[in-house]
Amino acid sequence: MMRKADTLFARLFGVFLVAIVLAHALAFVWFSHYGHRPPPPEHTSQQGHAGPPPGEGQPGDRPPPPGGGLSGPLVPLLFQMLTLVVAAWYGARLLSRPIQRLSDAAERLSEDLDTPPLPETGPKEARQAAHAFNLMQQRIREQVQQRGRMLAAVSHDLRTPLARLKLRIEQIPNPQLRTRMGQDLGEMISMLDATLRYLHEQRSTEALQWFDLQALIESMVEDAQDRGADVRFSGHCAPLRVQPMALRSCISNLLENALRYAGHAHIELHDSAQQIEVRVCDNGLGIAPEQREVVFEAFFRVEGSRNRSSGGVGLGLTIAREAARRQGGDILLEETPGGGLTAILRLPR
Repeated sequence: MMRKADTLFARLFGVFLVAIVLAHALAFVWFSHYGHRPPPPEHTSQQGHAGPPPGEGQPGDRPPPPGGGLSGPLVPLLFQMLTLVVAAWYGARLLSRPIQRLSDAAERLSEDLDTPPLPETGPKEARQAAHAFNLMQQRIREQVQQRGRMLAAVSHDLRTPLARLKLRIEQIPNPQLRTRMGQDLGEMISMLDATLRYLHEQRSTEALQWFDLQALIESMVEDAQDRGADVRFSGHCAPLRVQPMALRSCISNLLENALRYAGHAHIELHDSAQQIEVRVCDNGLGIAPEQREVVFEAFFRVEGSRNRSSGGVGLGLTIAREAARRQGGDILLEETPGGGLTAILRLPR
């Protein structure tokens, strides 16, 4: 019996039941004290003579005048309504408080896996939800740690035999076969490095902080120009709250993608009250409209100009979009006026 009374339903039902009973009890007391009194009985004298004519009774025998505003039904009804409104407000707050705590904890968990667990207090449903949430957080943390150990093992155990294989390839007397095998081995090493980098990006967590996006892009453009790349930049924006390392990785992948497949890039920066937009434009061969969404899938490569021979393993756009979405933004692709591809990074203010 005590377990049933510990549920959220029992608490809400008890609050409303007490409110209804209290409201009706107060109304009954109010009407008992301030309601209309019944008319007095007809007065007769001791000698049996009839009393005064109708309408001429004694002053004390007359019924009380109609009550004023305080004795009418308006006040108890208003008091009832006020009591029920207060009970409804308290019940709604009691119902929404555990849900709000769970929502806040989920938001903190999305930013940091090491956030403190939820306190398992309150009614039965709230305790069960908090316990399930804490258990989920613990399992996610364990899986991330296990994947980190697997990444370290893969990085060590695969690089060692690949390095030995590379040395043995150098001993092959046939130069044509040696070159082909060396290219295949180099591609395997590149895919391994890209995969490890992709998995590392997924498991890394970074706090939001105020950051000068314009200064970051200008620095990246200058570095690319120093390497001889054809990169231009225009626009400006005020600082915003982002994950700096994730944002750097995102824009770097978009810029390298444009330089790899088009040989040049133009970065435009647009600022507004709602969002910041970074457009990385090129005038290369572009991507067909039906493939502009599937290119964000891991290891997907478009045939033609955007294939394996151009470099890359199909993870650049995947890493860029996931980094943008971790900060509440997204990346879209559209055609550049005059031909080519424009990658649009949108970040909320």
